[in-house]
Amino acid sequence: MTLVYLALGVLILVGAIGDVLWTTLWIEGGAGPLTSRLMVWTWRTLRRIGAGNSRLLSLSGPLLFVLTLTTWIVLLWAGWTLVFASAENVLVDTLDRGPVSWTDRLYFTGYTIFTLGIGDFAPRTGRWQVVTILATGSGMLLVTLSVTYTLSVLDAVTQKRAFANSVSGFGAHGEEIVRTSWAGEEFRGLELPLNTFTTQLATLTENHKAYPILHYFHSAQRNRSPVVETVVLDEALTLLRFGIPNRHRPNEIIVRNARTGVENYLETLYEGFVEPADSPPPPPDLRPLREAGIPTVSDEEFETALDELEARRRLLYGLIESDAREWPSRRTD
Repeated sequence: MTLVYLALGVLILVGAIGDVLWTTLWIEGGAGPLTSRLMVWTWRTLRRIGAGNSRLLSLSGPLLFVLTLTTWIVLLWAGWTLVFASAENVLVDTLDRGPVSWTDRLYFTGYTIFTLGIGDFAPRTGRWQVVTILATGSGMLLVTLSVTYTLSVLDAVTQKRAFANSVSGFGAHGEEIVRTSWAGEEFRGLELPLNTFTTQLATLTENHKAYPILHYFHSAQRNRSPVVETVVLDEALTLLRFGIPNRHRPNEIIVRNARTGVENYLETLYEGFVEPADSPPPPPDLRPLREAGIPTVSDEEFETALDELEARRRLLYGLIESDAREWPSRRTD
């Protein structure tokens, strides 16, 4: 028996199976060590190749899916091949075609883990028959978890884009959302949409914890990007909370709950994907609100509030930069 092959094969199998289980079953754990590094390297490579090309960056999610599944399959296949190569005369050629080669071992391992059951090679002894059963079981486990994981992530991507579409329907930037919701004397019709956005954002936050690959599903269209629309929503909430006098604001509890939802989303992404920007983003503009007849606080009071929110807004700016986007403001629309 070649112990080097056995040790290396077992090490690869432990790493591969551990990464699969970590990524697909451990909701609070995010992606496994191999998968998380693969995602980061692939995204950075695409950013360098296609900086500013949203169409190319939109391929990152599907590409990462393919690369992740391919990596798991290759590692599982390679690990079991090394295990079966660690001893002489493990396999019997039932067709009696001569000595068993490395190609034969690779072939036997492949059809074993994919449960094809061809049968022209067979394990010689009872011990290796048990090992063959384990190899088949690991292949079935990989296929089952991969299919379930894929369907779950695709459903989460759909929910993610539904949130973006919902917010974008209310305005392209925070000032527009606030302006269009003003009914002349008070804000009307905001409570139900804000509650809906908060619920959708809470679901999106939990999905990001369970499926970190979601962060790399880049939308080619700005109004379908949850990153951009989260920033738009938070800018509107900042204007409502700090730019409008207290007696004219919408329901305080609903606004606070929505801001907490954005904060939880940012905390989740800050743990693994986003770093605060070096400087704060452009501030919201109170002038369009005043032009629409909406009461506002003084510029000095609003600037003081923005200074206290600098850490939060720098993190929002870092979120925009991580998604290769531009800050959504009235000046650029």
